Amino acid sequence: MTADRAADFAARDGLRYGTLGLALAFVALPLYVHLPAHYATRFGLPLASLGALLLAARALDAFVDPWIGRLCDRALGRPGLAWQLPLAALLLAAGFAGLFFPLPREPAALLAWAGAGLVLTYLAYSFLAVLHQAWGARLGGSAGKQSRVVAWREGFALVGVVSASLLPSAAGFGATAVVLAIALAIGLLLLATAPRPAASAEAPVSLALAWRVPEFRRLLAVFLLNGIAAAVPATLLLFFIDDRLQLPASQGLFLASYFAAAVISLPLWLRVIARLGQARAWGLGMLLSIATFAWAAALGAGDRGGFLAVCIASGAALGADLAVPGALLAGVIQRAGLAGRAEGAFFGWWNAATKLNLALAAGLALPLLQALGYAPGQRDPQALQALTIAYCLLPCAFKLAAAALLYRHFIATTP
Repeated sequence: MTADRAADFAARDGLRYGTLGLALAFVALPLYVHLPAHYATRFGLPLASLGALLLAARALDAFVDPWIGRLCDRALGRPGLAWQLPLAALLLAAGFAGLFFPLPREPAALLAWAGAGLVLTYLAYSFLAVLHQAWGARLGGSAGKQSRVVAWREGFALVGVVSASLLPSAAGFGATAVVLAIALAIGLLLLATAPRPAASAEAPVSLALAWRVPEFRRLLAVFLLNGIAAAVPATLLLFFIDDRLQLPASQGLFLASYFAAAVISLPLWLRVIARLGQARAWGLGMLLSIATFAWAAALGAGDRGGFLAVCIASGAALGADLAVPGALLAGVIQRAGLAGRAEGAFFGWWNAATKLNLALAAGLALPLLQALGYAPGQRDPQALQALTIAYCLLPCAFKLAAAALLYRHFIATTP
């Protein structure tokens, strides 16, 4: 962008840049929320085996993200992305379809198929997601502008998530795969016309350089704890709805209301950010989430209205999780003097942390629940108590820890 537009990010710019986020959301929600329950209930895979597979695939995905970030820095430093983006989108669409429509049915072969599909899909998704994030961060500007850039990207992502939460139950995973392919094509076409940061003549920085920035390490610690708090209930959501609440027919309603609340809350969070600052707004969102999940622990079978309120309140809290952290990271990169040549590296580590959270949530929470006597469909008091503790109270503990670190490093030190 030119210097005279550095403070601006018009609606047309947000539309062109942010639409790809909608397509990527069609991958994120089904993979992280629907896929574990899909393989456990439809194909009968044991939770321990499924958890181990998801842990391994997500850990590998997290491991390669920093190198993907460096690759994105190289790509953004040169004019043109003529073939990288379409190839990644094609692999992503193919991997997604293969995961939800596997050819083998024998358990060992099914696990191998799922593992290969997850690796392919995760790698393609990571390239597109990291490049999209780094692209936005390289647009630069003030904290307010970066918050708007992130809000456009995450707002479109939330629209995609709302659609993806309804589409599988309404039309099946086949229709979801088709919509994903169409959305990817539209997103790439619009991105080609979006504001693009100027190519940099400087070589990308070392991956290790990000860890030499103390502010990045502190922000990443907050992000990790907060991310674990979000990843655990995301992994266990459908089990909680089906067995604790015994409302499987309301899955689509709950998911849609959660993400719709997040979409609606984004403009409100931008106002809160403008008034309180980024860190204080994020802390307020964390406190809202803690109160909401603590109340959810008291819900029981048939509490549709109560859990709908939980979904709306926690969705509103999610708006802060989406609008603030990425914008804070862009500010960290700018203050470190690395703007324009290191965004991919920083967001590569950032996404690796996200994947690590999801890997731990699946690899630890699912086997732990099985060890405590819970399995899909079991509704005895001991099993449901374990599910409630894991879904409701464990995230509150991680959120409290994240809020404490946020206050110590980013709120108490700011006038």
